[in-house]
Amino acid sequence: MANTSSSSQAKTSAASRIDNQVYKIFPNDLNAKKTVFGGLIMSMADRLAVVVAERHSGQTCVTASVDSWHFVAPAKENDTLLFSVSINKAWGSSMEIGVRVDAENSYAGTKRHIVSAYFTFVALDDDGKTVSVPEFLPETDREKQRFASAEIRRQARLAVREQLKKYK
Repeated sequence: MANTSSSSQAKTSAASRIDNQVYKIFPNDLNAKKTVFGGLIMSMADRLAVVVAERHSGQTCVTASVDSWHFVAPAKENDTLLFSVSINKAWGSSMEIGVRVDAENSYAGTKRHIVSAYFTFVALDDDGKTVSVPEFLPETDREKQRFASAEIRRQARLAVREQLKKYK
């Protein structure tokens, strides 16, 4: 059961989102195939997503799950990664944070989508107990689409969790 938070006033994504956080790729970021090591992108995405969750909630947050992590294209040497991160929906003590990563070739002036992922974070108080988070108010059509999609992903997560209980 979530505790009540004093900061339960609804918020928009403008209060927490990160737009185009830049990370320049160098040779030490590459794997044996000369593409960016996926774990680097995953780590950076998690770190940026927790910033958005903590900005929204005003609390310490921990990663509860990651959904739909798909590398749709590789990032390469000399690319610049652009991370865009925003809240999609909040429920009780949890929030879904969406991450989109693009790779930009600054020399050619091109940009390509390389990753989208959805992180679920839970807000905790100083004693490590769950605490309520503010409601999220989507404003744009795109935010409203992500808000609706987040509920579908949440229901799928809960259904899978329930099914897996049979095998414990």
